[in-house]
Amino acid sequence: MAESSEVKVLGTWPSPFVMRARIALNIKQVNYAFLEEDLGAKSELLLKSNPVHKKVPVLINGDKPICESLIIVQYIDDVWSSAPSILPSDPYDQAIARFWAAYLDEKWFPALKGILFAEGEDAKKALVDQVVEALMLVEEAFGKCSKGKPFFGGDQIGYVDIAFGCFLGLIRVIEKFNDIKLLYQAKTPELVKWAERFCQHPAVNGVMPETEELAELAKILIVKMRAANPPKS
Repeated sequence: MAESSEVKVLGTWPSPFVMRARIALNIKQVNYAFLEEDLGAKSELLLKSNPVHKKVPVLINGDKPICESLIIVQYIDDVWSSAPSILPSDPYDQAIARFWAAYLDEKWFPALKGILFAEGEDAKKALVDQVVEALMLVEEAFGKCSKGKPFFGGDQIGYVDIAFGCFLGLIRVIEKFNDIKLLYQAKTPELVKWAERFCQHPAVNGVMPETEELAELAKILIVKMRAANPPKS
């Protein structure tokens, strides 16, 4: 990997958004220090580096902090501009990639996370249906973006791959907890194969959390959430 001792990532190991920064740096073969944050007692470095949102991830390049996961990925692609590129070079393809990344974060992820904390089978089923319906749209987008190649980005992991792939750990945990399939052969066959390729990629190995570890953390978060928001009688 390229020498870059001044590059740091402030984050937590389970965060899908932190994963984005780490995968992008791995793709560019940039050495970086990963500084694990305790979000219950945020470091002075985090509060100084992201005074607006006070959250991870933060990429620090020298003395320059960059916040928000997708902005960080774009910054990494611009600063370490040698191949492989993360964003498409064609302006139209780039716009499409940005559209799907925004769709995943703004429309799809809230429903996915909602399944984890939903109370009542009807509420949960409605969210599952919403997530699967959206995944079928993403399946269609994969065919158009990949143009018959292994990844959304073509031959290599690209912007949408990173944006979507970081959620695979959470998808597996939700499938495990609810004995369901969100990505499955009958409705999203190409995404099923893509997910396997993505998780086996060298840039992702060592960054994607193990399902069992993530599941244990999710159990704790669910208990805390329900304790903080008891059902109304």
